Amino acid sequence: MANLEVQVGDLKLRNPILCSSGTFGYGVEMESVVDVERLGGFVTKGISREPIAGNPAPRIVESAAGMINSIGLQNVGVEAFVADKLPRIARYETAVVVNVFGYEPDDYRAVLERLEDAEGHDAYELNVSCPNTKCGGMQFGADPRLLGEVVGLARRAVSKRPLWVKLSPNVTDIAQMARAAEDAGADAVSLVNTFQALPIDARTRRPRIGAGMGGLSGPAIKPVAQRMVYQAAQAVDVPVVGLGGIATGEDAAEFLIAGATAVQAGTTNFWDPSGGARLVEELDRFLDREGTAKAADLIGTLQMPG
Repeated sequence: MANLEVQVGDLKLRNPILCSSGTFGYGVEMESVVDVERLGGFVTKGISREPIAGNPAPRIVESAAGMINSIGLQNVGVEAFVADKLPRIARYETAVVVNVFGYEPDDYRAVLERLEDAEGHDAYELNVSCPNTKCGGMQFGADPRLLGEVVGLARRAVSKRPLWVKLSPNVTDIAQMARAAEDAGADAVSLVNTFQALPIDARTRRPRIGAGMGGLSGPAIKPVAQRMVYQAAQAVDVPVVGLGGIATGEDAAEFLIAGATAVQAGTTNFWDPSGGARLVEELDRFLDREGTAKAADLIGTLQMPG
């Protein structure tokens, strides 16, 4: 086997494959279908200050080469997460990253401070990019000034664990947003979240999603996600975690070559719940075929023309 270990700042991962937030529950729900310990890690559902019921159904529809979702960040809230989920998650040796969401900057601070006092997780991922809520989330990730404010507040709230910032693709200049997150204290940036989308039913003349609009993910967005990962990696010194349409081990290798240090698989978990572990095996086989001894040797090796 190749050496699959990668280092995302201070966090060492046994391999570069994580499962992304919103696609893997709180981790514990997936134990019966996937060997969680085989993964490099996983990112929990977004955790908020108070419980969130989420958006009206239907919440997920298929699209060409992907899917559109509008879950609305349904979650149990930070107190129930710490009391009921973290004790079970703490059993894992693989990396656990807790995704954190807020409607206001102070919501992020409150959730992070509560999590800082708890045990069982290894890093935070600040969700400033979700398109499926009416306020918070993407509004912070679309304005470099607001992004810097939220990340700076979060940075002051945590010191025990690395702080990742999940960026939105629904911006004009992804490099500018990555630099804003880095300047405000992010230890890494992860990108991309979903693209805003409107699925329409021609027969009913209504949206196919209960909330109207949702977020497009899956293989359809992969080339655009790779472009943004490349641009972000060129713009910042902190590690980049890439996501967007990763369905195979070779897809994961492409993101590493674009400049990502690790990757997150998302939509693939819906049609193949054991997909994360499969990607680890496929990446290992790809490295063997290519004669590459270490996954880390792929990082940032893209040769652009000119």
